[in-house]
Amino acid sequence: MKQFFGAFFGSIVGLLITGVIMALIIGAFIAAGLKGALSGIDEEKVITVKENSVLHLKLEGPISERGLDNPFEELDLGPFMPEGTLGLRGIVKAIEAAKTDEKIKGIYLDIKDLQAGFAATQEIRDAILDFKKSGKFVYSYSEIYSQKAYYLASAASKLYMNPQGGMELKGLSVQLMFFKNMLEKMQVEAQIFRHGKFKSAIEPFMLDKMSEANRLQTETYLNSMWGSMLQGISEQRGTSIDKLNELANNLSIASPEDALNNKLVDGLLYEDEVMNLLKKDLKLKEKDKIQFAEISKYEKKNRGGSLKGKLGKKPKMALIYAVGQIQGGEGDDETIGSDRIAKAIRDARLDTTIKAIVMRVNSPGGSALASDVIWREVVL
Repeated sequence: MKQFFGAFFGSIVGLLITGVIMALIIGAFIAAGLKGALSGIDEEKVITVKENSVLHLKLEGPISERGLDNPFEELDLGPFMPEGTLGLRGIVKAIEAAKTDEKIKGIYLDIKDLQAGFAATQEIRDAILDFKKSGKFVYSYSEIYSQKAYYLASAASKLYMNPQGGMELKGLSVQLMFFKNMLEKMQVEAQIFRHGKFKSAIEPFMLDKMSEANRLQTETYLNSMWGSMLQGISEQRGTSIDKLNELANNLSIASPEDALNNKLVDGLLYEDEVMNLLKKDLKLKEKDKIQFAEISKYEKKNRGGSLKGKLGKKPKMALIYAVGQIQGGEGDDETIGSDRIAKAIRDARLDTTIKAIVMRVNSPGGSALASDVIWREVVL
Protein backbone atom coordinates (compact mmCIF):
# COMPACT_ATOMS: atom_id res chain seq x y z
CA MET A 1 0.00 0.00 0.00
CA LYS A 2 2.86 2.39 0.89
CA GLN A 3 4.45 1.71 -2.50
CA PHE A 4 1.14 2.46 -4.19
CA PHE A 5 0.67 5.82 -2.47
CA GLY A 6 4.35 6.64 -3.02
CA ALA A 7 4.01 6.02 -6.74
CA PHE A 8 0.66 7.82 -6.85
CA PHE A 9 1.85 11.00 -5.14
CA GLY A 10 5.15 10.84 -7.02
CA SER A 11 3.22 10.89 -10.31
CA ILE A 12 1.17 13.86 -9.16
CA VAL A 13 4.31 15.80 -8.18
CA GLY A 14 5.88 14.92 -11.54
CA LEU A 15 2.82 16.20 -13.40
CA LEU A 16 2.83 19.42 -11.39
CA ILE A 17 6.51 20.03 -12.10
CA THR A 18 5.99 19.31 -15.80
CA GLY A 19 3.03 21.70 -15.87
CA VAL A 20 5.04 24.48 -14.25
CA ILE A 21 7.91 24.01 -16.71
CA MET A 22 5.53 24.05 -19.69
CA ALA A 23 3.83 27.18 -18.35
CA LEU A 24 7.21 28.91 -18.06
CA ILE A 25 8.16 27.93 -21.62
CA ILE A 26 4.83 29.12 -23.05
CA GLY A 27 5.11 32.32 -21.02
CA ALA A 28 8.56 32.96 -22.47
CA PHE A 29 7.22 32.52 -26.01
CA ILE A 30 4.31 34.86 -25.33
CA ALA A 31 6.64 37.47 -23.80
CA ALA A 32 8.93 37.28 -26.81
CA GLY A 33 5.96 37.60 -29.15
CA LEU A 34 4.58 40.59 -27.29
CA LYS A 35 7.99 42.23 -27.34
CA GLY A 36 8.13 41.77 -31.11
CA ALA A 37 4.61 43.12 -31.53
CA LEU A 38 5.23 46.17 -29.31
CA SER A 39 8.40 47.02 -31.20
CA GLY A 40 6.52 46.93 -34.51
CA ILE A 41 6.58 50.71 -34.94
CA ASP A 42 10.39 50.61 -35.05
CA GLU A 43 10.54 47.86 -37.69
CA GLU A 44 11.31 50.22 -40.55
CA LYS A 45 14.54 51.09 -38.72
CA VAL A 46 15.57 47.44 -38.56
CA ILE A 47 14.47 46.25 -41.99
CA THR A 48 16.86 47.56 -44.64
CA VAL A 49 16.99 47.15 -48.41
CA LYS A 50 20.42 46.73 -49.96
CA GLU A 51 21.54 48.30 -53.21
CA ASN A 52 20.79 46.40 -56.43
CA SER A 53 17.97 44.37 -54.82
CA VAL A 54 15.07 42.44 -56.34
CA LEU A 55 11.61 42.42 -54.76
CA HIS A 56 10.75 38.75 -54.20
CA LEU A 57 7.00 38.43 -54.66
CA LYS A 58 6.46 34.84 -53.51
CA LEU A 59 2.82 33.78 -53.80
CA GLU A 60 2.22 30.66 -51.77
CA GLY A 61 -0.95 30.20 -49.77
CA PRO A 62 -4.03 32.36 -49.26
CA ILE A 63 -4.00 36.10 -49.92
CA SER A 64 -6.41 37.87 -47.61
CA GLU A 65 -7.91 41.33 -47.98
CA ARG A 66 -5.90 42.48 -44.99
CA GLY A 67 -2.68 40.84 -43.86
CA LEU A 68 -2.29 39.63 -40.28
CA ASP A 69 1.11 39.82 -38.62
CA ASN A 70 2.72 36.90 -36.83
CA PRO A 71 4.39 38.25 -33.64
CA PHE A 72 6.41 35.01 -33.29
CA GLU A 73 7.96 35.13 -36.76
CA GLU A 74 11.41 35.95 -35.34
CA LEU A 75 11.34 32.77 -33.23
CA ASP A 76 12.35 29.40 -34.64
CA LEU A 77 9.49 27.14 -33.54
CA GLY A 78 9.88 24.61 -36.36
CA PRO A 79 6.62 22.94 -37.42
CA PHE A 80 4.75 24.78 -34.65
CA MET A 81 5.43 28.18 -36.23
CA PRO A 82 2.15 30.12 -36.59
CA GLU A 83 2.02 31.85 -39.96
CA GLY A 84 1.02 35.39 -40.76
CA THR A 85 -1.15 36.02 -43.81
CA LEU A 86 -0.19 38.02 -46.87
CA GLY A 87 -2.53 40.96 -47.37
CA LEU A 88 -3.70 42.20 -50.76
CA ARG A 89 -3.36 45.87 -49.87
CA GLY A 90 0.12 45.29 -48.47
CA ILE A 91 1.24 43.54 -51.67
CA VAL A 92 -0.08 46.34 -53.88
CA LYS A 93 1.42 49.08 -51.69
CA ALA A 94 4.79 47.27 -51.68
CA ILE A 95 4.82 47.05 -55.48
CA GLU A 96 3.92 50.75 -55.69
CA ALA A 97 6.78 51.62 -53.32
CA ALA A 98 9.24 49.45 -55.27
CA LYS A 99 8.42 51.34 -58.45
CA THR A 100 10.18 54.47 -57.17
CA ASP A 101 12.69 52.75 -54.87
CA GLU A 102 16.12 53.23 -56.46
CA LYS A 103 17.46 50.21 -54.59
CA ILE A 104 14.88 47.88 -56.19
CA LYS A 105 15.87 46.96 -59.75
CA GLY A 106 13.03 44.60 -60.54
CA ILE A 107 10.52 42.02 -59.32
CA TYR A 108 10.86 38.26 -59.18
CA LEU A 109 7.30 36.87 -59.36
CA ASP A 110 7.65 33.45 -57.75
CA ILE A 111 4.29 31.70 -58.10
CA LYS A 112 4.15 28.54 -55.99
CA ASP A 113 0.45 28.25 -55.20
CA LEU A 114 -1.75 31.24 -56.00
CA GLN A 115 -4.76 31.23 -53.66
CA ALA A 116 -6.63 34.40 -54.51
CA GLY A 117 -9.90 35.36 -56.16
CA PHE A 118 -10.04 36.85 -59.63
CA ALA A 119 -10.55 40.37 -58.25
CA ALA A 120 -7.46 40.14 -56.00
CA THR A 121 -5.45 38.63 -58.86
CA GLN A 122 -6.50 41.53 -61.08
CA GLU A 123 -5.37 44.12 -58.50
CA ILE A 124 -1.92 42.54 -58.21
CA ARG A 125 -1.64 42.27 -61.99
CA ASP A 126 -2.57 45.94 -62.45
CA ALA A 127 0.07 46.90 -59.88
CA ILE A 128 2.72 44.89 -61.77
CA LEU A 129 1.77 46.50 -65.09
CA ASP A 130 2.07 49.92 -63.47
CA PHE A 131 5.45 48.92 -61.97
CA LYS A 132 6.76 48.07 -65.45
CA LYS A 133 6.22 51.68 -66.53
CA SER A 134 9.31 52.51 -64.46
CA GLY A 135 11.42 50.54 -66.94
CA LYS A 136 12.36 47.94 -64.35
CA PHE A 137 12.14 44.23 -65.14
CA VAL A 138 9.61 41.66 -63.91
CA TYR A 139 10.58 37.98 -64.09
CA SER A 140 7.97 35.30 -63.52
CA TYR A 141 8.70 31.65 -62.80
CA SER A 142 6.62 28.66 -61.78
CA GLU A 143 6.68 24.91 -62.02
CA ILE A 144 2.94 24.77 -62.73
CA TYR A 145 0.77 27.66 -63.90
CA SER A 146 -2.90 27.40 -63.11
CA GLN A 147 -5.10 29.42 -65.46
CA LYS A 148 -5.42 32.25 -62.93
CA ALA A 149 -1.71 32.16 -62.11
CA TYR A 150 -0.82 32.37 -65.79
CA TYR A 151 -3.08 35.37 -66.24
CA LEU A 152 -1.17 37.09 -63.44
CA ALA A 153 2.22 35.97 -64.76
CA SER A 154 1.42 37.24 -68.27
CA ALA A 155 1.98 40.76 -66.92
CA ALA A 156 5.71 39.97 -66.46
CA SER A 157 8.34 41.17 -68.92
CA LYS A 158 9.90 37.68 -68.93
CA LEU A 159 7.88 34.52 -68.25
CA TYR A 160 9.50 31.13 -67.59
CA MET A 161 8.26 27.65 -66.71
CA ASN A 162 9.93 24.48 -65.46
CA PRO A 163 10.77 22.09 -68.37
CA GLN A 164 8.78 19.33 -66.65
CA GLY A 165 5.98 21.64 -65.46
CA GLY A 166 2.51 22.32 -66.76
CA MET A 167 0.03 25.00 -67.70
CA GLU A 168 -3.75 25.15 -67.57
CA LEU A 169 -5.63 26.92 -70.37
CA LYS A 170 -9.20 25.70 -70.80
CA GLY A 171 -11.61 28.60 -70.27
CA LEU A 172 -14.02 29.15 -67.39
CA SER A 173 -16.96 27.00 -66.35
CA VAL A 174 -19.44 26.43 -63.54
CA GLN A 175 -20.78 23.11 -62.23
CA LEU A 176 -23.91 22.97 -60.10
CA MET A 177 -25.46 20.13 -58.10
CA PHE A 178 -29.25 19.85 -57.72
CA PHE A 179 -31.01 18.12 -54.83
CA LYS A 180 -34.70 18.34 -55.81
CA ASN A 181 -35.15 14.68 -56.81
CA MET A 182 -33.20 13.43 -53.79
CA LEU A 183 -35.37 15.50 -51.43
CA GLU A 184 -38.53 14.14 -53.06
CA LYS A 185 -37.35 10.54 -52.53
CA MET A 186 -36.65 11.37 -48.90
CA GLN A 187 -40.11 13.00 -48.66
CA VAL A 188 -38.49 16.28 -47.60
CA GLU A 189 -40.21 19.46 -48.69
CA ALA A 190 -38.08 22.61 -48.72
CA GLN A 191 -39.80 25.81 -47.54
CA ILE A 192 -38.46 28.46 -49.91
CA PHE A 193 -38.80 32.24 -49.82
CA ARG A 194 -37.17 34.31 -52.54
CA HIS A 195 -37.70 37.54 -54.44
CA GLY A 196 -36.79 37.85 -58.12
CA LYS A 197 -35.95 35.21 -60.71
CA PHE A 198 -32.22 35.97 -60.57
CA LYS A 199 -31.90 34.97 -56.89
CA SER A 200 -30.51 31.56 -57.76
CA ALA A 201 -28.82 30.31 -54.57
CA ILE A 202 -31.92 28.34 -53.62
CA GLU A 203 -32.46 26.73 -57.05
CA PRO A 204 -30.67 23.42 -56.23
CA PHE A 205 -33.48 22.69 -53.71
CA MET A 206 -36.37 23.46 -56.06
CA LEU A 207 -35.18 22.56 -59.60
CA ASP A 208 -33.35 19.73 -61.34
CA LYS A 209 -31.46 22.02 -63.78
CA MET A 210 -30.45 25.65 -64.15
CA SER A 211 -33.23 28.14 -64.75
CA GLU A 212 -32.93 30.32 -67.86
CA ALA A 213 -32.38 33.37 -65.66
CA ASN A 214 -29.53 31.70 -63.78
CA ARG A 215 -27.98 30.40 -67.01
CA LEU A 216 -28.11 33.90 -68.48
CA GLN A 217 -26.44 35.59 -65.51
CA THR A 218 -23.84 32.83 -65.13
CA GLU A 219 -22.85 32.91 -68.80
CA THR A 220 -22.74 36.71 -68.67
CA TYR A 221 -20.27 36.98 -65.80
CA LEU A 222 -18.16 34.02 -66.98
CA ASN A 223 -17.85 35.46 -70.49
CA SER A 224 -17.01 38.87 -69.03
CA MET A 225 -14.24 37.43 -66.82
CA TRP A 226 -12.85 35.20 -69.57
CA GLY A 227 -12.94 38.05 -72.09
CA SER A 228 -11.00 40.27 -69.68
CA MET A 229 -8.39 37.56 -69.14
CA LEU A 230 -7.98 36.94 -72.87
CA GLN A 231 -7.64 40.66 -73.55
CA GLY A 232 -4.94 41.02 -70.91
CA ILE A 233 -2.97 37.96 -72.05
CA SER A 234 -3.26 39.01 -75.69
CA GLU A 235 -1.91 42.50 -75.04
CA GLN A 236 1.10 41.30 -73.05
CA ARG A 237 2.00 38.16 -75.00
CA GLY A 238 1.24 39.37 -78.53
CA THR A 239 -1.10 36.46 -79.28
CA SER A 240 -4.53 37.13 -80.77
CA ILE A 241 -7.69 36.53 -78.75
CA ASP A 242 -8.95 34.15 -81.44
CA LYS A 243 -5.76 32.11 -81.17
CA LEU A 244 -6.01 31.96 -77.36
CA ASN A 245 -9.63 30.84 -77.58
CA GLU A 246 -8.65 28.15 -80.06
CA LEU A 247 -5.91 26.87 -77.74
CA ALA A 248 -8.34 26.75 -74.82
CA ASN A 249 -11.21 25.15 -76.75
CA ASN A 250 -8.97 22.39 -78.11
CA LEU A 251 -7.01 21.90 -74.86
CA SER A 252 -3.88 22.39 -76.97
CA ILE A 253 -1.49 23.18 -74.10
CA ALA A 254 -0.77 19.64 -72.96
CA SER A 255 2.98 20.01 -72.34
CA PRO A 256 5.56 22.71 -71.57
CA GLU A 257 6.71 22.53 -75.19
CA ASP A 258 3.17 23.40 -76.33
CA ALA A 259 3.27 26.53 -74.19
CA LEU A 260 6.66 27.52 -75.61
CA ASN A 261 5.73 26.83 -79.24
CA ASN A 262 2.60 28.96 -78.89
CA LYS A 263 4.63 31.83 -77.34
CA LEU A 264 2.81 31.67 -74.01
CA VAL A 265 6.17 31.49 -72.19
CA ASP A 266 9.63 32.84 -73.03
CA GLY A 267 11.54 29.75 -72.05
CA LEU A 268 11.55 26.39 -70.29
CA LEU A 269 14.15 26.73 -67.55
CA TYR A 270 14.98 25.40 -64.13
CA GLU A 271 15.00 27.91 -61.30
CA ASP A 272 18.81 28.11 -61.13
CA GLU A 273 18.87 29.04 -64.82
CA VAL A 274 16.35 31.82 -64.15
CA MET A 275 18.58 33.05 -61.32
CA ASN A 276 21.51 33.23 -63.76
CA LEU A 277 19.44 35.41 -66.10
CA LEU A 278 18.55 37.66 -63.17
CA LYS A 279 22.25 37.99 -62.32
CA LYS A 280 22.98 39.15 -65.88
CA ASP A 281 20.30 41.84 -65.63
CA LEU A 282 21.75 42.92 -62.28
CA LYS A 283 25.30 42.85 -63.73
CA LEU A 284 26.41 40.32 -61.13
CA LYS A 285 29.06 37.65 -61.47
CA GLU A 286 28.09 33.99 -61.51
CA LYS A 287 29.22 33.44 -57.90
CA ASP A 288 27.57 36.62 -56.61
CA LYS A 289 24.43 36.36 -54.49
CA ILE A 290 21.22 38.08 -55.53
CA GLN A 291 19.90 40.47 -52.88
CA PHE A 292 16.21 39.65 -52.52
CA ALA A 293 13.83 41.92 -50.61
CA GLU A 294 11.11 39.58 -49.34
CA ILE A 295 7.62 40.98 -49.92
CA SER A 296 6.49 40.46 -46.30
CA LYS A 297 9.42 42.41 -44.84
CA TYR A 298 9.47 45.04 -47.59
CA GLU A 299 5.77 45.71 -47.03
CA LYS A 300 6.39 46.28 -43.32
CA LYS A 301 9.25 48.65 -44.08
CA ASN A 302 6.99 50.80 -46.26
CA ARG A 303 4.01 51.01 -43.94
CA GLY A 304 5.29 54.33 -42.63
CA GLY A 305 5.12 53.50 -38.92
CA SER A 306 2.29 54.72 -36.71
CA LEU A 307 -0.50 56.46 -38.64
CA LYS A 308 -1.62 58.23 -35.51
CA GLY A 309 1.82 59.70 -35.01
CA LYS A 310 2.07 60.84 -38.63
CA LEU A 311 -1.44 62.11 -39.30
CA GLY A 312 -2.39 63.53 -35.92
CA LYS A 313 -5.53 65.65 -36.29
CA LYS A 314 -5.20 66.15 -40.05
CA PRO A 315 -8.18 65.13 -42.26
CA LYS A 316 -8.03 61.46 -43.16
CA MET A 317 -10.00 58.59 -44.64
CA ALA A 318 -11.05 55.43 -42.80
CA LEU A 319 -10.53 52.03 -44.46
CA ILE A 320 -12.91 49.37 -43.10
CA TYR A 321 -12.60 45.71 -44.10
CA ALA A 322 -15.74 43.56 -44.25
CA VAL A 323 -14.59 40.04 -45.10
CA GLY A 324 -16.46 36.74 -44.82
CA GLN A 325 -20.01 35.69 -44.06
CA ILE A 326 -22.30 38.29 -42.50
CA GLN A 327 -23.52 37.33 -39.03
CA GLY A 328 -24.72 38.88 -35.80
CA GLY A 329 -22.39 39.58 -32.90
CA GLU A 330 -18.72 40.47 -32.75
CA GLY A 331 -17.36 38.27 -35.54
CA ASP A 332 -13.62 38.05 -36.26
CA ASP A 333 -11.09 38.62 -39.06
CA GLU A 334 -12.74 35.89 -41.16
CA THR A 335 -16.40 36.87 -40.65
CA ILE A 336 -18.43 40.08 -40.79
CA GLY A 337 -19.84 40.57 -37.31
CA SER A 338 -22.54 43.23 -37.29
CA ASP A 339 -21.48 44.60 -33.89
CA ARG A 340 -17.83 44.92 -34.87
CA ILE A 341 -18.38 46.51 -38.31
CA ALA A 342 -21.16 48.79 -37.08
CA LYS A 343 -18.88 50.02 -34.29
CA ALA A 344 -16.04 50.68 -36.75
CA ILE A 345 -18.37 52.74 -38.95
CA ARG A 346 -19.79 54.55 -35.93
CA ASP A 347 -16.31 55.38 -34.57
CA ALA A 348 -15.32 56.78 -37.96
CA ARG A 349 -18.58 58.74 -38.20
CA LEU A 350 -18.04 60.38 -34.82
CA ASP A 351 -14.38 61.17 -35.48
CA THR A 352 -14.31 64.75 -36.82
CA THR A 353 -10.90 64.21 -38.46
CA ILE A 354 -12.26 61.44 -40.71
CA LYS A 355 -13.83 62.91 -43.85
CA ALA A 356 -14.73 59.72 -45.72
CA ILE A 357 -14.96 55.94 -45.38
CA VAL A 358 -13.87 53.28 -47.86
CA MET A 359 -15.40 49.86 -47.21
CA ARG A 360 -13.74 46.87 -48.85
CA VAL A 361 -16.43 44.18 -48.93
CA ASN A 362 -15.59 40.58 -49.83
CA SER A 363 -18.56 38.47 -48.77
CA PRO A 364 -20.94 35.76 -50.02
CA GLY A 365 -23.75 37.37 -47.98
CA GLY A 366 -25.39 36.06 -44.84
CA SER A 367 -27.82 37.30 -42.21
CA ALA A 368 -30.35 39.87 -43.38
CA LEU A 369 -30.76 41.17 -39.82
CA ALA A 370 -26.99 41.61 -39.32
CA SER A 371 -26.80 43.34 -42.71
CA ASP A 372 -29.55 45.73 -41.61
CA VAL A 373 -27.61 46.65 -38.45
CA ILE A 374 -24.57 47.55 -40.59
CA TRP A 375 -26.77 49.31 -43.16
CA ARG A 376 -28.15 51.60 -40.46
CA GLU A 377 -24.69 52.83 -39.54
CA VAL A 378 -23.86 53.40 -43.21
CA VAL A 379 -27.00 55.52 -43.59
CA LEU A 380 -26.10 57.54 -40.50
